[in-house]
Amino acid sequence: MPEVKVEKQKSLARREAPSFGELFSPMFPVGRFFGLSPFAMMREFTEHMDRAFRGGGAAAPSLEAWSPSVDVQRCNDSLVVTVELPGLRKEDVKVEMTDEELTIEGERKQEHKEDHEGYHRYERSYGKFYRAIPLPEGAKTDQAKAELTDGVLKISMPVPEMKKKTRQIPVQEAAVEKKQAVA
Repeated sequence: MPEVKVEKQKSLARREAPSFGELFSPMFPVGRFFGLSPFAMMREFTEHMDRAFRGGGAAAPSLEAWSPSVDVQRCNDSLVVTVELPGLRKEDVKVEMTDEELTIEGERKQEHKEDHEGYHRYERSYGKFYRAIPLPEGAKTDQAKAELTDGVLKISMPVPEMKKKTRQIPVQEAAVEKKQAVA
């Protein structure tokens, strides 16, 4: 009979995390925790909990909130606010202004469909967003313009030039007092 050499190698494939229910089930293989240090056991337990609540499982929904990126710039005599809203149409976005702030709100609806041999995957994600940007004093909100082009919302409005109130403060050298020892 020929000899077979058996070598034990560590698998490169990631172990699938148990679901939240399996983690506390009496059938959970607790035996794999024997032989681990208490710190390694706690680390593995927290990794399982993080995966369960982060939405790392195939059936777990994502709980992450989405907030669009916003850039605010002052160009000459205008304030320009740029907001990244990929995939949104102008009907999905509402822009309002008061004398004190600019508010941008809307709803993002994303749907992704995949059809492959042997499976069908359909993902949907919905979420509302709200951003409030304080406006400088004297902003002319009645002359504001908003344009949405290729998923980028650009809002511009005239603002008065800021007068810099600066005052130079002279720097003095501190007087050093010499303490005499009492004898």
